[in-house]
Amino acid sequence: MDLVVARPEGLYCPPGDFYIDPWRPVERAVITHAHGDHARWGMGHYLAAAESEGILRSRIAADMPLQTLAYGEAIDHHGVKLCFHPAGHVLGSAQIRLEYRGEVWVASGDYKVEPDGTCAPFEPVRCHTFITESTFGLPIYRWPAQSEVFRDINDWWRANAAAGRASVLFCYAFGKAQRILHGLDESIGTVVVHGAVEPLNKVYRDAGVYLPPTVYAGDLKKSDPLLRKAIVLAPPSTAGSNWMRRFGDYADAFASGWMMLRGTRRRRGVDRGFVLSDHADWPGLLWAIGETGAERVMVTHGSVPILVRYLREQGLDAQAFETEYGDEDESEADEGTSAGDAR
Repeated sequence: MDLVVARPEGLYCPPGDFYIDPWRPVERAVITHAHGDHARWGMGHYLAAAESEGILRSRIAADMPLQTLAYGEAIDHHGVKLCFHPAGHVLGSAQIRLEYRGEVWVASGDYKVEPDGTCAPFEPVRCHTFITESTFGLPIYRWPAQSEVFRDINDWWRANAAAGRASVLFCYAFGKAQRILHGLDESIGTVVVHGAVEPLNKVYRDAGVYLPPTVYAGDLKKSDPLLRKAIVLAPPSTAGSNWMRRFGDYADAFASGWMMLRGTRRRRGVDRGFVLSDHADWPGLLWAIGETGAERVMVTHGSVPILVRYLREQGLDAQAFETEYGDEDESEADEGTSAGDAR
């Protein structure tokens, strides 16, 4: 028996009678992480890693029917032993290990393999079958070391501050923004954030993650001299909106794995692109898959056919899972705000 199968509601575990990151309402949902394409409103009961509780309650509902487990803590449900292991993607992200009658499957959700200091680092889990994402499942995607990226961001900010203009850095409000904040040189100037970012910063701080002091953009006037040396973190949906007018003469940039592609940088119309992703690159995907020891690999959202073909050439039993998961860097529907939010 397959421990996980694809159904219209999402990925389903037949012996356990629950779904993993379902995209339609179901009675029992096991959640890998709190991005909007994996954690949705309307489930009868949620089970997730304990470190994701603050984010889930912030983004879905404070009174959601949520049960949590610490990483490594196991429960038995209808004979299926289930536990969470760190995925290294964002705060509280987890891989789900399922064991039933000696068969072990791991559903990884989204993951990255380079530790970043804002969430528990990725932990390889041995299994027979591994369900992997493939958001950046092409050989062209090879990330620079994040230390180099943060150095470039800080140098860009420093140069703009010296010229007396704000640095506006577009990034996803949950996960990416906090990772960037953690890597900023706060001695350069003031760190300003959009209203979609600040509530999530509080959850990270409450979880013990260090973030530099931040100023809510809505509390500053257009003429505030702080803005001339500030870095501003804002969701991509604010680009070109009225909300941006308060910053006067500013330089802008976008932080995403997609910035590796020149065409994407042009379409975004920004001055700079910083290659920074919370997903594994091609070498990271292959390393993670290899570390599991899995002989069977199920590939979900992203460059699925390419990764499936490559894994088959390596002698693995690889196939695709059709899902409705996306990439948060490309989706603005889940930014938690509208472009016109000028508070």
